[in-house]
Amino acid sequence: MYFSLPVISFTAIRNNDDFALNSVRKACETTGMFRLTEHGLESQFENFLKNMKAYFSQPLEHKKLLERNEKNPWGYFDRELTKNKRDWKEIFDLVATSSNDVFESEMRWPETPKLFKEINLDWHKKNRDIAITLLGKISLILGAPEEELTKFFTKEDTSFLRLNHYPVCNHPAKSHRDFTGDGHLGIYDHTDSGALTILVQSETPGLQIRESSHWKTVPSEGEELIVNTGDLLQIWSNDQFPAPVHRVLANDKFDRYSAAFFLNPKYETDVVPLSTANQRFRSLNWGDFRSKRSAGDYADLGEEIQIDDFRV
Repeated sequence: MYFSLPVISFTAIRNNDDFALNSVRKACETTGMFRLTEHGLESQFENFLKNMKAYFSQPLEHKKLLERNEKNPWGYFDRELTKNKRDWKEIFDLVATSSNDVFESEMRWPETPKLFKEINLDWHKKNRDIAITLLGKISLILGAPEEELTKFFTKEDTSFLRLNHYPVCNHPAKSHRDFTGDGHLGIYDHTDSGALTILVQSETPGLQIRESSHWKTVPSEGEELIVNTGDLLQIWSNDQFPAPVHRVLANDKFDRYSAAFFLNPKYETDVVPLSTANQRFRSLNWGDFRSKRSAGDYADLGEEIQIDDFRV
């Protein structure tokens, strides 16, 4: 079953168009996910996806030269866990700067394919610019100045870009089932831990969103970006903007590629609701939350930390 997301113009959002801002509010209150048009990256889609496919097509031993570990979360990995379940995918995580990293890590870049570093850093920067603008407008929608939220993302924010490859799977889980049995999923059901996520995906659909008790597939629509809210925005909005539960299907016929930009604040950020009326969450420290979530993604280290652990 396909699911039609709201379609909103980034140009209209940036220009404070009332209809566009109201559409963002409605999307954040309901689906937590919307399509973004007129974002300015349309001409780069083809080259960006081509470069990503070229990277993942390389031999495994070559990719593993830059494999991530417990102390360095940047680089290649093919054993990602979501809520203690192994995802059917391989990834490459990259960051623009690692100077303010609680992991004391170093960003390493592959020599091939050509221009991999330049293309991905440019994509990272432009996605970050879009995400910061969106967050400022969401802050206005919540009745606060734009800088009330964007101030946590100046200079040394911890945003990063994740490249995803979902290889052909010989035993994918059923697309409509909440409990997958013995089949595989590209990514198991989860919410994103940061503020906002911006996603680009190849032509093969796979992203699913849970609406009530049903899983619905989000079609891949050319050069549109998909935006979804994350855990931190759910706290800042005091549950007004719930982070959507989503997952990614595995596919027995086609490979799938996507890239997710995660807008994350500075590590020292303490996240509390903007409104103190009927406050539903106590303070969450992003650095602590992020490091514990990362540990759960890397290895089976007990139940993965969630924002419900911070409810009043």
